[in-house]
Amino acid sequence: MDEPSMPTPPATAPQPPAPPIPLTELLAREDLGLRRIAGPADADLLWVHTSEMADPYPYLLGGELLLSAGVLLTDPDHYVARLVEAGAAALGFGVRPVYEAVPEALVEACDRYGLPLLEVPPETPFTTIARAVWRLMAEARHRELRRVTRAQQALATAAARPDPVPAVLHQLATQLSGRAVLLTARGEEVHAAGRRPHPEAAAALTRLARVVARERPGSPASATDTHGDTHLAAYALGGGEGLVLSLATHRREPGDHTVAGIAVVLLSLLAAPHQGADAADRSAALVRLLLGATPAEVAPLLGPDGPWTVIHARRSDGTTPDALTAGALGASLGSALVDAGREDDDETVRVLLPATAGEAPPQGGGGEEPRQPPQPRTVPPHPGWTLGVSAPAPLAALAAADTRAARALAHAEATRTPLKVDAPVTGLAALIPPDQAAAHARTLLAPLTPPLADTLRCWLSLHGSWDRTAVALSVHRNTVRQRIGRCAELLDVDLNDMDVRTELWFALRRE
Repeated sequence: MDEPSMPTPPATAPQPPAPPIPLTELLAREDLGLRRIAGPADADLLWVHTSEMADPYPYLLGGELLLSAGVLLTDPDHYVARLVEAGAAALGFGVRPVYEAVPEALVEACDRYGLPLLEVPPETPFTTIARAVWRLMAEARHRELRRVTRAQQALATAAARPDPVPAVLHQLATQLSGRAVLLTARGEEVHAAGRRPHPEAAAALTRLARVVARERPGSPASATDTHGDTHLAAYALGGGEGLVLSLATHRREPGDHTVAGIAVVLLSLLAAPHQGADAADRSAALVRLLLGATPAEVAPLLGPDGPWTVIHARRSDGTTPDALTAGALGASLGSALVDAGREDDDETVRVLLPATAGEAPPQGGGGEEPRQPPQPRTVPPHPGWTLGVSAPAPLAALAAADTRAARALAHAEATRTPLKVDAPVTGLAALIPPDQAAAHARTLLAPLTPPLADTLRCWLSLHGSWDRTAVALSVHRNTVRQRIGRCAELLDVDLNDMDVRTELWFALRRE
């Protein structure tokens, strides 16, 4: 009898909801009573699917543990061949009530095609197996998030060392268990860390780096490839010098791209050869901000008291920006001070931008030519992004400016406008001394909790629109109605009265 031709699994499969689960972890669950009776022991599970169809191929994504009791099983060889062709990871066969034991023909077919076959005892429901897999996936994702968090902290710590570029590369190579190399556009090695790969893989990595080196228009920001069992990746760094971060690893975990993205941001700031002392100091300030320092601690590095503008940005298409996309936005805005996302909000990019362009005339005499005085910097709309911009603020008020930028972004999203600027106080309102205005605001708004005050502020800024306020605050419109009603009760006012709305808006702008 001729050997069966081996079906080819799908070339690509949708991204799994969590890191893959080794089949051995599922088999180790004694409470399930699963037993591998055919096929290899190694397999990675991405999904769980139950089907009693004679040919479930059209409904498989690849990577499934397929569970079946064999209701329509007539041709085990064809059945297993189709599962392998669809990319299924393993087959779980439930005994009883259809079969008293796993059919021998099915066991033989799974051995021939290399598909792991599990015997599911009668007392183990398929839903129990599915719950177990999803629980293992949740645990794996939690482990991966902790690994990425530890890697981020390690990279930030390395970036704060006296010789940051080699330190970051060494830490990146350690975290990814591979080779990290900083190359020029011509393939010259600037710094490297980690075990050197096979010469052929190293040459392939250099070729891949040339693909993303920004020597010509249209070069991609990143590229990946494989050479044997070595995974290769290259990322273009900012700064216009054509520097490339290249990686060679023997494994590729789901969080590796995030870890590499963090390194790209740090190295873009630290490795640009054209950086002067001032730019290097600003880069160090960002690193210290990433480490959690207060603005006051980095004031000497950020320069004078300001003013500074804080920008909050989100992708207009709802996608989550990666480090490279965030860095490109910062570069187009004219700033390297970019926060590419926090653990509590990975969709919002924050940019810290000097509010003026140019420099003030030098103090004292001398023969120097007078320099141009600072000019207000205007932030234009950026295609593909929704921006919220704070009014210029001194360094000590950056926290308040950050809050105002977040409010401006929420307002822009609620009104579907690409840009919203939180303008400074002008006109008649500017005639009232700030301390008196703040004292009046505190007294008037004292009955309101912060969530109620934020809801009232947003509602007034959107002209009393329930739906737009709900969008801006990411809550249900009924929640907005309840909060606004509570505000009216606590303040004992009629919020339909324009005079009341005007006074509250004045107070909310100065609290």
